[in-house]
Amino acid sequence: MKGLAIDYAILLPALLPVAGLVLVLVADLVNPRLRRVPYAIAGLAALGSAAATVPGLGLGGGSTRETFCLTGRELAGTAPTVDGLPQVCLWQADALGGTLQLAAAVSALVCIALAWPGAHRRRPADCTREPVEAVLLLAALAGTVVVAASRDVGTWLVALELATLPVIALVALSGRRSAVAGATQLLVTSLVSFALLVLGVALWFAATGSPFLTPDAALASGGAFSAAPGAPTTVVFPSVSGGVVALATVLVVAGVGFKLSLVPFHAWTPTAYAGSSVPVATFLATVSKIAALAALLVVLRAVAALGTPALLSIALLASLSMTLGNVMALRQDDVVRLLAWSTVAQAGWVVLPLVSISALGVGASATYLLTYVVATLVAFAVVAVTVRERPGQGRSIAAYEGLWQRSPWRAGALALALTSLAGLPPGVIGLVGKITALRPVVAEGWVWLAVVAAVNAVIGVAVYLRWLRAVITAPAAAVGAPAGTAPTAAPVAVARRRPVMVAGLVLASAVLVVVSVQPDLLLRLLG
Repeated sequence: MKGLAIDYAILLPALLPVAGLVLVLVADLVNPRLRRVPYAIAGLAALGSAAATVPGLGLGGGSTRETFCLTGRELAGTAPTVDGLPQVCLWQADALGGTLQLAAAVSALVCIALAWPGAHRRRPADCTREPVEAVLLLAALAGTVVVAASRDVGTWLVALELATLPVIALVALSGRRSAVAGATQLLVTSLVSFALLVLGVALWFAATGSPFLTPDAALASGGAFSAAPGAPTTVVFPSVSGGVVALATVLVVAGVGFKLSLVPFHAWTPTAYAGSSVPVATFLATVSKIAALAALLVVLRAVAALGTPALLSIALLASLSMTLGNVMALRQDDVVRLLAWSTVAQAGWVVLPLVSISALGVGASATYLLTYVVATLVAFAVVAVTVRERPGQGRSIAAYEGLWQRSPWRAGALALALTSLAGLPPGVIGLVGKITALRPVVAEGWVWLAVVAAVNAVIGVAVYLRWLRAVITAPAAAVGAPAGTAPTAAPVAVARRRPVMVAGLVLASAVLVVVSVQPDLLLRLLG
């Protein structure tokens, strides 16, 4: 077998966060008193990672950017032939993978802006917090970027855990009792998730004899899946290996389900979100979800070559997640908990198209995930700025009453985010995402699942309009004010905004506006 062929330019989206991580450690070693430098380095690293994905965004027709390529006759039967010899590349980034990497880098950049520290340290114990937060954020970003392009089980598994474990530390970093409880729940579920993923990987290797997550390796199992006519959930496996591949796929779905917050693997989500700082909760809701879906799509794109029929397990997970998430979100007055349960519901929509393990289902799932990520990023950014302005009050829905009077542009950004999540105009991208997600379901003939999704779309409208109503409603203190007088809210102590936080909100809002005006741009990016 020939040695590895490495193209470092292709690896830049992952190398830059790692380089930024090292620079943060060096800067902290040189001068531990610096507060903003670690975040500045982390922001530049995330920005560089996003820029490094741009060359791969225009790929089409199945083209990929590949590196870490192995060539040798030992790969015969599990790898395509290039120049007369079997060759497999451990890093493959196509348009879909590159777009997921770009979304992760931009989301991380916004999270770093939201976590930007103030000018003065409040406690001596904060001396080491900023470098630690910056290092953990960059480590998780690097794992997310790698998992989207990994094509061997070792890199895939390690990168997925690298995208998860630093976030657990970020949740616990504040030291509050609620944060420790959330981090503990997240750690326990992550361990269970890891066990399921390892078992799934072991079954994959047993069935295919290959450590590569590629269509050629899946085909080497010798099992083509087929379904009985008129019964898409009935699966007949012509070989034992084909059945083992199917079982491995189910275990991977279950393992990733913990990270995606799918029911019944969701219990950690509201506790972890509520116990975290708003920037960390934002990272959990965006970058971590990109990592989870990217990992799942790597496996599903490999088994799609076997002609796998629609999976009943995914249909049940999607329907349960949408229903429970929406019902629980309707009961929340804390906006962070509302967004946590919204994540559970939206996770159901993300996996909904994957009942069709095909290019159509994979593309629709990625489209909906990016729609959710952009809208959720804006909603959390507005919450972060509000919490900064009104410490102790910004997490309740009541704190957003009359926001359109106090800050019209911020109210507009939140309104666009909430309508996008609800799938209503002017959040056109949300409507496009829901229609795109339903196409594979209808194509597979899952009528009952389409009906469940439609009902949950209506319930979701009630969830987000409840928050939006507070935004456009005058404050309670202004009700009954004499005619001709300007409505005034009760005096509230307002802290000074941090310009970098506002810049993060502006960046996220600009992306949401662009994809809402031109939703086809997102579809083209995904190839």
